[in-house]
Amino acid sequence: MVPRAGVTVDICPRDLPIALIGTAGGAFALWADVPADIAVPVALLIVLDIRVRRWLRRT
Repeated sequence: MVPRAGVTVDICPRDLPIALIGTAGGAFALWADVPADIAVPVALLIVLDIRVRRWLRRT
């Protein structure tokens, strides 16, 4: 029996107040002339709950 490794990535939106804060922060950053390739990923990390899990399963 060989253990099989895997990765699960769960992406779901956060609660509304935190999502509004992330959206407002991203909009403010774009308004302040921050490059979009920096502002958009940071705003998405605030708005979305991203979990990466590693697991081993025996076959």
